[in-house]
Amino acid sequence: MPSFTTAPAKLTLAAVETDLPKQPSQAPALPVCDIVMTATASAGAMVDIELTAPCHPSERVTLHHHGMMFTEVTSAEGALSVSVPALSDTALIIASFATGDGATAMADVPALPFYDRVAVQWIGNTGLGLHAREFGADYFAPGHIHADAAGDLAVTARGEGGFLTPLGNPAIPDPQLAEVYSFPKSVAARNGDITLTVEAEISDANCDRTIEAQTLEIRDGAGLRTRNLTLDMPSCEATGDFLVLKNLVEDLTIAAR
Repeated sequence: MPSFTTAPAKLTLAAVETDLPKQPSQAPALPVCDIVMTATASAGAMVDIELTAPCHPSERVTLHHHGMMFTEVTSAEGALSVSVPALSDTALIIASFATGDGATAMADVPALPFYDRVAVQWIGNTGLGLHAREFGADYFAPGHIHADAAGDLAVTARGEGGFLTPLGNPAIPDPQLAEVYSFPKSVAARNGDITLTVEAEISDANCDRTIEAQTLEIRDGAGLRTRNLTLDMPSCEATGDFLVLKNLVEDLTIAAR
């Protein structure tokens, strides 16, 4: 009797795939929330700060350095770049968010002893500003350094003038703000005095109120000096006038080197 062999049934690829169990869909990757900050010394005894905080986009952040504090806002990607005048030759910078998250960075600033530095800091839109009139300069003439004419690092490098650094974002509620004037006293190209004043235009926002501020100073290579200030602003009838406070910070006396 003839024998017969039964061929195995053929399975198509489509049939096999249909019979396999469904694989679960992969969950989207969570963002990496590490906060990274670097500090690099740069020209003018400055410290360049680069902050990356991807889980803190468009958020208020406070930067602290040797008693000076100011507030900024990160970008939509959680980044921030800012240059800070060093107040210590071993400059420690601290960044802190409202959540308690933060980071630190440090840089050596060997050029700091060549500079005298005067800073004023305050909270809120007080209208305060630091003004330096170098070597007898008239208001709004060359040599009058202020927030709208902050000076030139190339001029500073030649020992011919200083520069002003505004810090903080005035557009956010109750900002912490500062202004820092720097002069390269150790390489000054001329003799003379630099007149330093704190000034404010009297406005509806600051009239008839008490303003608190603080000065921070480094002079002649000595350590940091601070002074707390309480300022009684004039009545609102004086709106539009300018208040010039001459005795809050001492003038600088420069001797050519």
